Amino acid sequence: MTAALKPQITPRPFLKWAGGKGRLIEQYHAYFPPQISRYHEPFLGGGAVFFHLSARCHQAVLADLNAELVNVYCCVRDDVETLIDLLQVHQDRHCHDYYYDMRAQGELRSPTQRAARLVYLNKTCFNGLYRENSKGHFNVPMGRYQKPKVCDAETLRHASAALQQTDLTCAQFPSILERAQSPADFVYFDPPYHPISATSSFTRYNRYGFQAADQQRLHQTFAQLAHRGVQVMLSNSDCPFIQDLYRDFYIHQIQASRAINCKAKRRGKISELVITSYPVLKA
Repeated sequence: MTAALKPQITPRPFLKWAGGKGRLIEQYHAYFPPQISRYHEPFLGGGAVFFHLSARCHQAVLADLNAELVNVYCCVRDDVETLIDLLQVHQDRHCHDYYYDMRAQGELRSPTQRAARLVYLNKTCFNGLYRENSKGHFNVPMGRYQKPKVCDAETLRHASAALQQTDLTCAQFPSILERAQSPADFVYFDPPYHPISATSSFTRYNRYGFQAADQQRLHQTFAQLAHRGVQVMLSNSDCPFIQDLYRDFYIHQIQASRAINCKAKRRGKISELVITSYPVLKA
């Protein structure tokens, strides 16, 4: 049972995730619908938008194609104290050899052990990057952290409290069409971004990748939801392909920080798109 928590504390992501939206939340405020009854997020990732909106939602359905990531969220929701205990062990044992031993481990029997392994690797790997090889095995090298905070018990407990009224599922994004049916639904899509150049692509965070054809299928899903009156919002890169794909909807530009690049000088501000199915009245 999760301990009683101070209601004024806003939950926040407990994982580092490529493309995480924690730093963009303030810019996103103007684009969220004023009323949200049922919230849906088919590309869950680090969950920054969900955690930010969780107090406003009566129900939430969260999904991701990554089964191990979904398992982590289920364990945070359902068995957070066991997860915290396991993470404390990982934190106490962390070193170079321990990291690579954990990375090389095969299938773990317990869902909570699997969840603790993923959180541990996420907190100690290079840049918090999640990447799989063609066999579906995590293959990111260890990061250079002096004292990584593997076990952040307070953040995990607040995340667990926010997740209590959620449905979690491992599913591809078109399954949203089975669940979001009316203007009471708000869907937020945060897919792998379409590359703006030949060297900027990071669509293969798992073995499946996300290509132009997937972006087109996502657009079709967006359009079907909008036709039903569902409130839909999507983030993506600011490039001609995406601009043209969503030309019949409301396209907004924001400034984001590029955080993942092997060369520090290439990290910085870059224009991104927020696309909505509804008009936005900015203050």
